[in-house]
Amino acid sequence: MELEIWPADASRWDGLALIFGVRGDPSWCKCQYFIDEQWNRGAASNDTALREQVSGPGIPAGLLAYADGQPAGWVQVGPSWRYPRFRPRGHQAGESIWVLACFVIRPEFRRQGISAQLLAGAIEHARANGARVLRARPTNTSINAKDSAGLFTGVLATFEAAGFTAVNRNRSLALVELDLAELDLAPTR
Repeated sequence: MELEIWPADASRWDGLALIFGVRGDPSWCKCQYFIDEQWNRGAASNDTALREQVSGPGIPAGLLAYADGQPAGWVQVGPSWRYPRFRPRGHQAGESIWVLACFVIRPEFRRQGISAQLLAGAIEHARANGARVLRARPTNTSINAKDSAGLFTGVLATFEAAGFTAVNRNRSLALVELDLAELDLAPTR
């Protein structure tokens, strides 16, 4: 499978809509949980908000993965100020601190390593845009097995394999971070 990672922008809206689908949690939440106190107003409102975030100026709101040319997954990543509801113990927002808030992988593409590839793309994207620290709050599935909807913030083992370290743990969730200033990444496209 050939996988390509692209910044989300207005030209990729149809692919993003396909990734979010028409059923299940992603189809109505649209990754608004960490952004908007009123995230549960409904699918239409969240759809409008995501469209504005993806179409707006500045740093893209996330990245899309295409597997053999087909939209396969999404990762929401950006400066921490974009996510006022991302408040795990130990996290303080800051100009150079970024947050990886949400993954959505289409069902037919799950368990193929796409989230790990999106995570790698998010690391490069954050670093290329001036982030010094990237944080996330994934689930430790060795403590608490969850269905796919419950894994929207990612799986702890995937983050650990990418070099993230735990800042704190709260039951099955962990605040993890990666010091991007210490990485020696090749330039991104």
